[in-house]
Amino acid sequence: MPFRVKGLRFGPAGIPLSTPRKSTVNGIKRVRELGLDAMEIEFVRGVRMSEARAREVREVAQSLDVTLTVHAPYYINLCSDDESKVRASIDRILKSARIGYIAGAWSVVFHPGYYGKLESSEAYRRVRKALEQIVEQLKSEGIDIWIRPEVMGGLSEFGALEEVVQLSAEIGPPVLPCVDFAHLHARSRGGYNTYDEFSKVLDVLERELGKEALKNMHIHVSGIEYGERGETRHLNLDESQLNYRELLQVLKDYGVEGVIISESPNLEEDALKMKKIWLELKPKPKRV
Repeated sequence: MPFRVKGLRFGPAGIPLSTPRKSTVNGIKRVRELGLDAMEIEFVRGVRMSEARAREVREVAQSLDVTLTVHAPYYINLCSDDESKVRASIDRILKSARIGYIAGAWSVVFHPGYYGKLESSEAYRRVRKALEQIVEQLKSEGIDIWIRPEVMGGLSEFGALEEVVQLSAEIGPPVLPCVDFAHLHARSRGGYNTYDEFSKVLDVLERELGKEALKNMHIHVSGIEYGERGETRHLNLDESQLNYRELLQVLKDYGVEGVIISESPNLEEDALKMKKIWLELKPKPKRV
């Protein structure tokens, strides 16, 4: 099982916008200068980091105590009818995990795919089959990193909360969900936005995946705009209706640990905003 992250760490999705000379190493240094302690390496256009550079990234991140996560490329569809596209998607996730592991990353997140004309049960079967292959291959290579199918914000996208939780329960470690609370809010077109609704998410995770799931959470948060088909675009937190203060209170009350990544357009600004609130919050007894 991958190493544990102590406490809840905050950081941006990618190199902070305020980084003077943009590179992954400089981004990690800027994260630490800002008082943040995590960063997601964005491989969204492709895995373009050499093994030598990944080792340098690992050294810098470890020396500065910055926890790294990885976002695999966007061009992934494990539900495709085209077997070559499925193989290429599997390869992109494997490549992300391999380079991420060398870089010392704790977790790699990916978008599983699209339903298309498939019944949800068939889409699920295809994603599970591919994910089982990925896990088997990584284990055979001794690569120990969390593999995270993400909760997705569009209704055409595979990635309902129930689907990613079921995948994690049936396959087991190192598979756990990446819970994107903005996506949950958009996918439900305005739901998952109160203390009780956020609590139910964590209750499901604990019931289905055990207490360890709450101690190893990979979370995405941003503001979000949505329509009839779910997510339309990310927004800064204060430009959105997402009740992020209540979310942070729930995470505090449940003793959640892991990494929370800001995917707002302003990246580090909202990461800093959330960390400041988090540090000021006091845990309250969980409501029954």
